[in-house]
Amino acid sequence: MKMPKRNMVDAATLEKLEAGFKKLQDATNCHSLLKKHLSKDVFDQLKDKKTKLGATLLDVIQSGVANLDSGVGVYAPDAEAYSLFAPLFDPIIEEYHKGFKKTDTHPPCDFGDVETLSNVDPKGEFVISTRVRCGRSLVGYPFNPCLTEAQYKEMESKVSSTLVGLPGELKGTYYPLTGMGKDVQQKLIDDHFLFKEGDRFLQAANACRYWPAGRGIYHNDNKTFLVWVNEEDHLRIISMQMGGDLKQVFSRLKTAVGEIEKRLPFSHHDRLGFLTFCPTNLGTTLRASVHIKLPKLASDRKKLEDIADKYNLQVRGTRGEHTEAEGGVYDISNKRRMGLTEYQAVKEMHDGILEMIKMEKAM
Repeated sequence: MKMPKRNMVDAATLEKLEAGFKKLQDATNCHSLLKKHLSKDVFDQLKDKKTKLGATLLDVIQSGVANLDSGVGVYAPDAEAYSLFAPLFDPIIEEYHKGFKKTDTHPPCDFGDVETLSNVDPKGEFVISTRVRCGRSLVGYPFNPCLTEAQYKEMESKVSSTLVGLPGELKGTYYPLTGMGKDVQQKLIDDHFLFKEGDRFLQAANACRYWPAGRGIYHNDNKTFLVWVNEEDHLRIISMQMGGDLKQVFSRLKTAVGEIEKRLPFSHHDRLGFLTFCPTNLGTTLRASVHIKLPKLASDRKKLEDIADKYNLQVRGTRGEHTEAEGGVYDISNKRRMGLTEYQAVKEMHDGILEMIKMEKAM
């Protein structure tokens, strides 16, 4: 039986796709995973396809075409895109997530036994702060490029009313970006809580439309628990504090995710785990990081990165991806998010950081 044809991609989109593909092919200085894996064959196979919500290959690749210095270069406009455009996503996922093949299945969610983790720097000599975050998407809503202004607002309303009901240590306040007063804005910027519009990679992926509608920030009274609403993902759930007590930080995140999930269903895929806008965040979606000073190891950035790589860790500048280290402080986090559990991802970071501190002390 012949499958009915999907809505065909319109001529203007096809024209943009062809131009974008040519731009990538001609860019000798582009080393993104998009350029590497978008062969002519894959391009021809996918260029006419459209998800039920109307997302095309252009939505997937537009950021990587606009920003030839992208490391990855693709985003998923909705959950179905991961299946429909699998010939492009699968090899990118496999390469980024260290061999997570298209035949592999991400394990069920498991935050494990938090008691087996520790404070990685009890004397406070190296680690300035510790942070663990995860991304979540809400069932029934597309991702950024396909969201309407009404959906942004509807999600914000659901999420904010859920968050203000959180108990105990998680109890706090929701601050909508729409109509935010200058004093509140300044306070959140000073606390490094406020996310800003204007990341060019997200802009080019159409992730910033209707700004600031439907966006906001929630934090608890202690400022150790934070939720970003509709920044890159529907939810970014963040636990953090000064010092190196990873056990405490991870434990708080585990509790928070459990509490929110009781109230809001999350978008999950049998093979890929929790679904997010960027394929680098799939699976556990979990990023455990420390801001750390390792002056001796870091005197050679290449060497620092080689050591980190050995433990599946990633080195970034102080303010995250595409930034420099300020005052010799690096952001080091787990790189793998797929094919392992939440506990294993955090344990990898825990053990790698302990090892790097040991090496720093021995130099």
